[in-house]
Amino acid sequence: MRTLFLVFIWMMAVNFGTAQEKSYEADWQSLKNHETPEWFQDAKFGIYCHWGPYSVPAYENEWYSHWMYTSPNNPEHKQGKRFYEHHTETYGPLNEFGYKDFIPMFKAEKFNAAEWADLFEKAGAKFAGPVSEHADGFAMWDSKLTRWNSKNMGPKRDIMGELSKEIRKRDMKFIATYHRQWLFGWFPTWDESTDAADPQYADLYGPKLKKGDFQYPYSTKEIDEGSERYYPVGDEKFNQEWLDRLKEIVDNYSPDLVWFDNKVDVIDEAYRKEFLSYYYNHGVKNDQEVVATYKFYDFAKGTAVLDVERARMSEMKDFPWLTDDSIDWKAWSDISNPDYKSTNRIIDFLVDVVSKNGCLLLNITPKANGEIPAPVKERLLEIGEWLDQNGEAIYGTRPWKVYGEGSAKVIEGHLSERKNPDNTADDIRFTVKGDNLYAIQLDWPESGETVIRTLGKENKLLKKEIKSIELLGSSEKLKFSRKKDGLHINLPKVPVGKHAFVFKITS
Repeated sequence: MRTLFLVFIWMMAVNFGTAQEKSYEADWQSLKNHETPEWFQDAKFGIYCHWGPYSVPAYENEWYSHWMYTSPNNPEHKQGKRFYEHHTETYGPLNEFGYKDFIPMFKAEKFNAAEWADLFEKAGAKFAGPVSEHADGFAMWDSKLTRWNSKNMGPKRDIMGELSKEIRKRDMKFIATYHRQWLFGWFPTWDESTDAADPQYADLYGPKLKKGDFQYPYSTKEIDEGSERYYPVGDEKFNQEWLDRLKEIVDNYSPDLVWFDNKVDVIDEAYRKEFLSYYYNHGVKNDQEVVATYKFYDFAKGTAVLDVERARMSEMKDFPWLTDDSIDWKAWSDISNPDYKSTNRIIDFLVDVVSKNGCLLLNITPKANGEIPAPVKERLLEIGEWLDQNGEAIYGTRPWKVYGEGSAKVIEGHLSERKNPDNTADDIRFTVKGDNLYAIQLDWPESGETVIRTLGKENKLLKKEIKSIELLGSSEKLKFSRKKDGLHINLPKVPVGKHAFVFKITS
């Protein structure tokens, strides 16, 4: 009996210790104990959307709410001048028709959360969700903290709530993206000639500031415990509102992933650390493996997942990372003259990112009425068709010893994706799962033969003998030979699809 009692005490101590280890304090060292969950590393592909009152004007990009106010204060700014002139000519003076006046026009009358979730699922996404709040200060959820929310105004619907229900119903993870830190100085609250300076709208347009307090520069210094930051605003009320709204999102919708746009460094570090500890502990409490992301140096390295915007890595990383990019080259929200990426470009981008230990979060651009544009639907469905055929080379895979081979060289850096060339048949990317190596060729070679230089007979990366090679999507038996200059594979006469194709190599 005494032995059983001691065993019981030991088990209780172990369980208590485990629980203690899973509690996160609001300091960077403690937060570094949070591990990136396997579901995120397996998922590879997610979808989100920029959709809000800024979708109503559908002019140039989602920064409309900022640039429309620019010209009177900065007349030499060419982009601001265009927006200002368009706005005043179309809607009237800024003191008569400000950004707030787009909210009643944002009705979302054709929004159907189930249809959106169906499309995300068919596209092959494993996680999805909306922008919860952009820089405009309008909350896309049923908030008790602000009257400026989608349940109280505009659509009169809980957009976050409807989407979270439908997305999870289809066994996808639900995400929320958050951009409120940009609100500090987004609107010219110092300019009495606009509605942004009117005190009755201060709870939308943000704190009363002096001209020039819109802080754009990024931090260039990593966070260490106790380090000084470059651009904290020092506004306690703004900091607290930023944190409180995040907590409300977490409490009400329990997102599996919270994604942050950059510029979080304007928020004092104490509030950033408090959010991460609150969110991670909420996950522990609910037995939910959660992910937070950050850009640049907004969080301490190792406390969340690094995200790069409209960019990718030039080399494979030993840590999971994320890239977010828009389906439109020019904008993140719906505009009247979009320039959509081709399906082929998006698939090649996804493959390259996955081969380097990354995941892709693709932004789409719904119309103000809630419809998803036909060209966007078309591309998503084509991505889904490709993943139906080739998904085993993407989902649940891990990077191989090298990410790939080929002539296309990736240019790194914020917003660098447009500088990167299209891929060719010369470009091959590798992933691995179990005993299977996947070689993904990004175009069909005209010669009718694929030569994978990395897998040559004398190359030491693949030491085992190759037993079989299967071309996913084809029932044809492939002839292959491993020579000094590479692995030679004879291809079928007819391509298995219009995009990248996959060799499943078993050794």
